[in-house]
Amino acid sequence: MTETAPQSLISPTSNPELESALRDRVDRRAAICGALGELEPLAVRLGLIQNSLTPRFRDPVLAMFAADHGLAVEGVCNQTASGLLRPTKEQVHMALHAQLPVAVFARLQGLHLTVVDCGVADNLAPHARLMARKIAHGTRNAKSALAMSLEQAHAGVRVGMEIADNLPGNALACSGLGVGAAESAALVLSRLSDQSVREFVISGPQMRQDELVHLLDVLHAALTRHRDALSPMEVLAALGGFEVAVMVGAMLVAASKRSLIIVDGIAACAALKVASLICAPVTDYAVFCRSRVHRGLDEALSLFHSSALLELGMDCADGTGAALAWPMIRAAAALLSDLHESNEGRLSGRPDPNTAQLPTLN
Repeated sequence: MTETAPQSLISPTSNPELESALRDRVDRRAAICGALGELEPLAVRLGLIQNSLTPRFRDPVLAMFAADHGLAVEGVCNQTASGLLRPTKEQVHMALHAQLPVAVFARLQGLHLTVVDCGVADNLAPHARLMARKIAHGTRNAKSALAMSLEQAHAGVRVGMEIADNLPGNALACSGLGVGAAESAALVLSRLSDQSVREFVISGPQMRQDELVHLLDVLHAALTRHRDALSPMEVLAALGGFEVAVMVGAMLVAASKRSLIIVDGIAACAALKVASLICAPVTDYAVFCRSRVHRGLDEALSLFHSSALLELGMDCADGTGAALAWPMIRAAAALLSDLHESNEGRLSGRPDPNTAQLPTLN
């Protein structure tokens, strides 16, 4: 697969005539009860994604892409902003057995939760919601070697393409899961955006200053070692994770199918950044959620000139924000698809021929 292969398959969503019709439709709905705030531009965005005045969703999937990272041997990947991070194998087990909030919220909202084993270090027991797509048992330590070979990076992208190609629905929520995922994503985003890696690093009140200094030393060493990695796939191979590689392929194919891509977390942002440098229109199909409050994610979202649909102050597993934002997305689509047209006729000042004249009081 070449880096330009998917380019002709993804159409930009820009359509001035349709956008005008969608905005007019939203305006008429808003006239019923007043302005609907952020739902209005979101509804227009969904209509453009589906190239339809009446967008509808079917069989939505929330996919958690799991992998381990060689950077963990440096002792820099064992914390979130609020405390210790559980081993990847344990995180996967908890997600699959409804022991994480994201699993419960996904079920409540009608999202099909799937965990994709892209490169977890341990062998995982079979499960109905587990897709075994392991590229390798974790990446290598990017401080001392390529995180993965270029061939493995391409293999990961192809795996993601296969996954998205076989999804029956038209909405895919992507999140990363695994020890070292955030740090690996910070490296990828730093190199591809030419910004300091410090801007993308998670550091909360639980992290001591000496731990932060050590983390930044390790990340800077990895960037220095792979200073010659510049193209998207080279950066992915040198610094990224298998979960990012698989998400890249999934996002490219989802966009080619005009599916909505829900991006939750810094690992998913890193995947979208790589995908956008392969084929820029992929970002037209993305909306953003967040399950964590750390500043690094603010910087990641700013690369796409976007903000999260909901800001709830959480520090949970990536994917939690997507599950909670899904009702908002469905509501925005319903604003265009499910309100009765008869209301529009009355709003425009035209009499509705199907409505009888109301009696007046004497």
